[in-house]
Amino acid sequence: MKYIFSFLIITFIITACAPAQSVTALPLPTATVTVTSLPKATITSTATLLPPSPTTEPTKIPCDPLAVDYCITSGHFIFRRPIDPPGNASVDGTYRYASTANGKRDPHHGVDILNKFGTPVHAAADGLVIFAGPDTLPVYSPWPNFYGNLIVLKHADDLYTLYGHLSKIDVKAGDVVQVGQKIGEVGQTGVAIGSHLHFEVRRGDVENYFSTLNPELWLIPENDAQNLPYGALMISIIDSTSKHLFTRLTIVRYPDSSSQSDFPYYLDTYVNDMAKGEENAAIGGLQVGRYRIALELYGQLIERWVEVQSGKLTQTVIVVK
Repeated sequence: MKYIFSFLIITFIITACAPAQSVTALPLPTATVTVTSLPKATITSTATLLPPSPTTEPTKIPCDPLAVDYCITSGHFIFRRPIDPPGNASVDGTYRYASTANGKRDPHHGVDILNKFGTPVHAAADGLVIFAGPDTLPVYSPWPNFYGNLIVLKHADDLYTLYGHLSKIDVKAGDVVQVGQKIGEVGQTGVAIGSHLHFEVRRGDVENYFSTLNPELWLIPENDAQNLPYGALMISIIDSTSKHLFTRLTIVRYPDSSSQSDFPYYLDTYVNDMAKGEENAAIGGLQVGRYRIALELYGQLIERWVEVQSGKLTQTVIVVK
């Protein structure tokens, strides 16, 4: 027994003092070995497989009025009405832009806003007064004393507004005015028939009589009886070569699904030398609803149904073949 005990003690001492050969001879599969065994490209390619983060607003495809019956957009209603309540701010429907009042007058390069003498006229936007006084020289039209007492304002984006036939002028050339500032009063100077404000929008060369734009597509819509903004309608009547055609349009609103319609609007397309933009007819001050546009050309009765929304611009293109 004593010999066995001595043998065990000697064995324990030898084992404890011997080098740990088992650790170096059998390396452990550490995490380092596992990570380095994966190609770096594998980690990168795994990341690229993740889908991109969703955007809050999807990309919108612009509406093409040649491909659909009509498009509805925000338009470019940037000018405030130059007449405040209780004055009349509505455009006269008997002598619209680029019309001739049934052939009785020259093509209209602006719109008329009928009001009594002395009604205040306000700046349609912030701007610089570049002319204020009687147009004794034919600078802004081919004829002297055409606009009478005239104010011309320059605005951003190479836009201008003209205020004609005034009875009083409250600003001078070089003045900087703010939107809504009183600049004059309604009158009947120049070639005006009755007291009214002649209002124009021009772009580019302000002294070019034909640089005008239809103000009904630039004036902020008025509100209706329900205090909702009216809408506007921009129309192009063209042939297969995209040439503008001259015709008369009948525009009727149908308030509901019944066949009962409102009072019709009669609208002529622009005279040929003024049909140079996207449209050749436009009308503002339209209540919300469905509208039927009808015209007759080349022995054809053509109609188009469109929708007018509050404060929006409806654009339609009718191709007559």
